[in-house]
Amino acid sequence: MRYLSLPREVSMHRLHPAFFQKMLVLFDHVTPAGVADCLPGHTVIKAKDHGWDTLSNGDLLKSAERAGFDVVVTADKNMRYQQNLEGRRIALVVLSTPQWPVVKKNLDKIAAAVGFASAGSYIEVELSA
Repeated sequence: MRYLSLPREVSMHRLHPAFFQKMLVLFDHVTPAGVADCLPGHTVIKAKDHGWDTLSNGDLLKSAERAGFDVVVTADKNMRYQQNLEGRRIALVVLSTPQWPVVKKNLDKIAAAVGFASAGSYIEVELSA
Protein backbone atom coordinates (compact mmCIF):
# COMPACT_ATOMS: atom_id res chain seq x y z
CA MET A 1 0.00 0.00 0.00
CA ARG A 2 1.37 3.42 -0.88
CA TYR A 3 0.62 6.26 1.50
CA LEU A 4 0.58 9.63 -0.17
CA SER A 5 0.77 13.02 1.42
CA LEU A 6 -0.61 15.98 -0.41
CA PRO A 7 1.98 18.59 -1.31
CA ARG A 8 1.81 21.62 0.97
CA GLU A 9 0.72 23.92 -1.85
CA VAL A 10 -2.35 21.77 -2.48
CA SER A 11 -3.86 22.67 0.87
CA MET A 12 -3.07 26.35 0.30
CA HIS A 13 -4.39 26.83 -3.25
CA ARG A 14 -7.37 25.60 -5.20
CA LEU A 15 -6.20 23.74 -8.29
CA HIS A 16 -8.03 24.01 -11.58
CA PRO A 17 -10.18 20.90 -12.28
CA ALA A 18 -8.54 20.46 -15.70
CA PHE A 19 -5.33 19.58 -13.82
CA PHE A 20 -6.78 16.23 -12.84
CA GLN A 21 -7.36 13.10 -14.87
CA LYS A 22 -11.07 12.30 -15.16
CA MET A 23 -11.94 9.42 -12.84
CA LEU A 24 -14.81 7.19 -11.86
CA VAL A 25 -15.33 7.87 -8.14
CA LEU A 26 -17.35 5.79 -5.68
CA PHE A 27 -18.72 7.37 -2.49
CA ASP A 28 -19.40 4.92 0.30
CA HIS A 29 -22.50 5.32 2.49
CA VAL A 30 -20.90 7.83 4.92
CA THR A 31 -19.44 10.22 2.33
CA PRO A 32 -21.54 13.42 2.16
CA ALA A 33 -23.16 13.78 -1.27
CA GLY A 34 -22.13 17.47 -1.40
CA VAL A 35 -18.51 16.42 -1.93
CA ALA A 36 -19.46 15.63 -5.53
CA ASP A 37 -19.79 19.38 -6.17
CA CYS A 38 -16.01 19.78 -5.81
CA LEU A 39 -15.27 17.05 -8.33
CA PRO A 40 -16.36 18.52 -11.68
CA GLY A 41 -15.28 16.41 -14.61
CA HIS A 42 -15.22 13.22 -12.54
CA THR A 43 -18.10 10.76 -12.54
CA VAL A 44 -19.33 10.26 -8.98
CA ILE A 45 -21.59 7.38 -8.00
CA LYS A 46 -22.85 6.44 -4.54
CA ALA A 47 -22.39 2.86 -3.33
CA LYS A 48 -26.11 2.82 -2.56
CA ASP A 49 -26.89 3.38 -6.26
CA HIS A 50 -25.32 -0.02 -6.98
CA GLY A 51 -26.82 -1.68 -3.91
CA TRP A 52 -23.36 -1.84 -2.35
CA ASP A 53 -24.11 0.20 0.78
CA THR A 54 -24.33 -2.95 2.93
CA LEU A 55 -21.17 -4.64 1.63
CA SER A 56 -18.18 -5.21 3.89
CA ASN A 57 -15.16 -3.01 3.13
CA GLY A 58 -13.34 -5.80 1.30
CA ASP A 59 -16.34 -6.69 -0.83
CA LEU A 60 -16.97 -3.01 -1.56
CA LEU A 61 -13.42 -2.51 -2.84
CA LYS A 62 -13.55 -5.71 -4.91
CA SER A 63 -16.90 -4.78 -6.45
CA ALA A 64 -15.76 -1.22 -7.17
CA GLU A 65 -12.56 -2.41 -8.77
CA ARG A 66 -14.39 -4.96 -10.93
CA ALA A 67 -16.81 -2.23 -12.03
CA GLY A 68 -13.92 -0.01 -13.15
CA PHE A 69 -13.90 2.60 -10.39
CA ASP A 70 -10.63 4.48 -9.97
CA VAL A 71 -11.09 5.67 -6.40
CA VAL A 72 -13.30 5.11 -3.35
CA VAL A 73 -13.98 8.08 -1.07
CA THR A 74 -14.91 7.19 2.49
CA ALA A 75 -14.70 8.40 6.07
CA ASP A 76 -14.17 4.86 7.36
CA LYS A 77 -10.67 5.06 8.84
CA ASN A 78 -10.68 1.34 9.61
CA MET A 79 -10.51 0.50 5.91
CA ARG A 80 -6.81 1.44 6.00
CA TYR A 81 -6.09 -1.39 8.41
CA GLN A 82 -8.50 -3.92 6.96
CA GLN A 83 -7.54 -3.75 3.30
CA ASN A 84 -4.30 -4.23 1.43
CA LEU A 85 -4.19 -1.99 -1.63
CA GLU A 86 -0.89 -3.41 -2.89
CA GLY A 87 -1.28 -4.39 -6.53
CA ARG A 88 -4.81 -3.02 -6.79
CA ARG A 89 -6.02 -0.71 -9.55
CA ILE A 90 -8.22 1.23 -7.14
CA ALA A 91 -7.21 4.06 -4.80
CA LEU A 92 -8.64 4.94 -1.41
CA VAL A 93 -9.25 8.51 -0.17
CA VAL A 94 -10.26 8.65 3.48
CA LEU A 95 -11.79 11.75 5.05
CA SER A 96 -11.02 12.39 8.73
CA THR A 97 -14.72 13.10 9.36
CA PRO A 98 -18.00 12.80 7.45
CA GLN A 99 -19.54 15.82 9.23
CA TRP A 100 -20.80 18.15 6.50
CA PRO A 101 -20.04 21.47 8.28
CA VAL A 102 -16.37 20.44 8.46
CA VAL A 103 -16.28 18.73 5.07
CA LYS A 104 -17.68 21.73 3.17
CA LYS A 105 -14.87 23.95 4.52
CA ASN A 106 -12.28 21.56 3.05
CA LEU A 107 -13.61 20.72 -0.39
CA ASP A 108 -10.42 21.93 -2.08
CA LYS A 109 -8.34 19.43 -0.06
CA ILE A 110 -10.72 16.62 -0.96
CA ALA A 111 -10.64 17.52 -4.67
CA ALA A 112 -6.84 17.59 -4.58
CA ALA A 113 -6.68 14.21 -2.86
CA VAL A 114 -8.95 12.63 -5.47
CA GLY A 115 -6.89 14.28 -8.22
CA PHE A 116 -3.63 12.93 -6.81
CA ALA A 117 -4.96 9.42 -6.15
CA SER A 118 -3.41 6.66 -8.20
CA ALA A 119 -3.78 2.90 -8.42
CA GLY A 120 -3.08 1.26 -5.08
CA SER A 121 -2.67 4.52 -3.18
CA TYR A 122 -4.13 5.53 0.17
CA ILE A 123 -4.62 9.20 1.01
CA GLU A 124 -5.98 10.34 4.34
CA VAL A 125 -7.39 13.87 4.19
CA GLU A 126 -7.22 15.66 7.52
CA LEU A 127 -10.16 18.07 7.57
CA SER A 128 -9.97 21.08 9.85
CA ALA A 129 -12.93 22.88 11.34
